[in-house]
Amino acid sequence: MNPIEFERVAGWVAPGSRVLDLGCGDGALLAHLREARQVHGYGLEIDIDNIVRCVARGVNVVQADLDQGLAAFDTDSFDTVILLQTLQAVRFPANLLREMLRVGREGVVTFPNFGHWRARAQLGLGGRMPVTPALPSQWFETENIHLFTIKDFDALCADEGIAVVEVAVLDSKRRASLLSALWPTLFGELAVYRVRRM
Repeated sequence: MNPIEFERVAGWVAPGSRVLDLGCGDGALLAHLREARQVHGYGLEIDIDNIVRCVARGVNVVQADLDQGLAAFDTDSFDTVILLQTLQAVRFPANLLREMLRVGREGVVTFPNFGHWRARAQLGLGGRMPVTPALPSQWFETENIHLFTIKDFDALCADEGIAVVEVAVLDSKRRASLLSALWPTLFGELAVYRVRRM
């Protein structure tokens, strides 16, 4: 994760809050939030190598498959649940969104925008699945199983009764730009959403 993404997400997390990071990777974000925002956090991760890295950072982590849900957690157990570039890699994205907003009062979700002009051009003109900075793997190597656009995510939120509190659409350098603000689905490579239950 880019440091600009870290700061964007950290800005939406209240100091001293309870945080759950779904698909926490090597625990870098939780370690950053612990230091910068004094949060009390837990991570869920499936990959054993990443779990070892979390433990080395002093991050509380539990091995879990997000497709199995979050039944181990009570409703409103956390202030914020974070899901960074993971929604597109789970089998049941709508279920996971519902669960994250059951166990947390708010959620932060980031995902690569499949509607970005580079992805459209590679698919439309080249006839091949795109490889871009936001989608760096070949189709047969990617962990992504659900590719969607910013408009698709907005529609899912509307269908699920999820309130969008804030949105940041970033370019390939993880910066907000005039083009990504005016035409987010076309020029945004990474979408960062702050959401909550209605």
